[in-house]
Amino acid sequence: MNIIIVGCGKVGFFLAEQLVKEEHDITIIDFDDEALGKAYDTLDIMTIKGNGVSPATLTEAGADNADIVIAATSSDEVNMVCCLTAKQLGAKYTVARIRTPEYTESIVELKKNLKIDVVINPESAAAAEIARLLRFPAAADIETFCRGKVELMGFVLQEGDFLIGKSLMDLPPQVKKLQLLFCVADRNGDVCIPKGSFVPKAGDKLYIIGQPFGLDKFFRLLGRYTPKIKKVFLVGGGKISSYLIEMLHNMNIKLKVVDKDLEKCNDIAKLFPDVITINGDGSDHELLEEENLQSYDAFVALTGRDEDNLIISLYAMQQGVAKTITKCNRQNYIGIARSMGLNSIVSAKYVTASHILHLVRGMKNSQGSVMNSLHRIADGDAEAMEFKVTSNTKNLGIPLKDLKLKPNVLLAVIVRKGAIIIPEGSTCLEPDDNIIIITSGSFILDLNDIYMDETTSGGSI
Repeated sequence: MNIIIVGCGKVGFFLAEQLVKEEHDITIIDFDDEALGKAYDTLDIMTIKGNGVSPATLTEAGADNADIVIAATSSDEVNMVCCLTAKQLGAKYTVARIRTPEYTESIVELKKNLKIDVVINPESAAAAEIARLLRFPAAADIETFCRGKVELMGFVLQEGDFLIGKSLMDLPPQVKKLQLLFCVADRNGDVCIPKGSFVPKAGDKLYIIGQPFGLDKFFRLLGRYTPKIKKVFLVGGGKISSYLIEMLHNMNIKLKVVDKDLEKCNDIAKLFPDVITINGDGSDHELLEEENLQSYDAFVALTGRDEDNLIISLYAMQQGVAKTITKCNRQNYIGIARSMGLNSIVSAKYVTASHILHLVRGMKNSQGSVMNSLHRIADGDAEAMEFKVTSNTKNLGIPLKDLKLKPNVLLAVIVRKGAIIIPEGSTCLEPDDNIIIITSGSFILDLNDIYMDETTSGGSI
């Protein structure tokens, strides 16, 4: 597909990097020579220096024949006008990155008037991810499917956990009877879909998927059950924080927010009078001690600097705060953070990439099954996708034991008429099933892509 990205900042570059891997034709527009040079040298894509709002610049980039134009500059206003101009030139689909809360409140009108097909709000999506982690603090990562009927959670094995040293096929009966499946294992960056013979070790990050009730019981068996979070200490008052504060306020969680910017503190205090706001340096350990950091159930680091977020999160962990969540956008920092025990890492650009990839694959897929959602897990080395089975889906009515799936592809969960099914060999796919597929190292566009045998014709029920 021909895709134009306007804006070569962190989000724009990362999107280009991911879309190039899926063999799309990418053109990036930006004013910054250094950013464009990096994109050209690293990704070998077309780059154009100019204003993404300008019809001349967009025409030079080929907007008249573009399948998608993604406006991802730092300015919401530029992104909105860029989409309008691109649509008028003939672009088939437009995506705008819009982050300001005031705009998101009138998003329906903006989309209609400015010809925007999809609005992406990375900060709001990142805040929602943090809120999920605070609802279930035992998990390092959490994703939801089928309107909350199915959850996928990641956690790190610790010394003494009963899973260590035993193969997955030899798990205790009380675990086997739960509606869950071990779907991904990450051992020092080596990501795989574990088979029954897989033997977990301390330090492994495992991902499980299933019914929320079953996952809750599993964590209780593991001894990881933690009381409901009631108090959160938040450092950083930026856009993610503004969305998160409202979400946590609605969850009746008490908040203390620290930020260097007095104006931001005043804005928060005005909107949320019951939130304690402190104007100060959240990376100052003395300030954190004075504000009784250790008395809080959870700590969230959302400053504008990854380095500060990592350092103060480590400090919070050392002070005994049970749950720490850290914003970090730099890929090379994430592995270091995890090695130091910081397991809940949130990145707005990763969230954005998942949304865009889901959109692009959905547009490219003209037949077969509909992809309802896509989540990137294990630092992007694995994906979890939800599909809707249609009459065009292959191998309907054929037991899974008689089918050959591609390597590193797992059919993890089936949701059928509201019931959760962990597939067995005798399980068959039926029309209208919702299917959750896990992949590691495989590119899946459609549910029909999971099969090795392309000659098998579709069945019927």
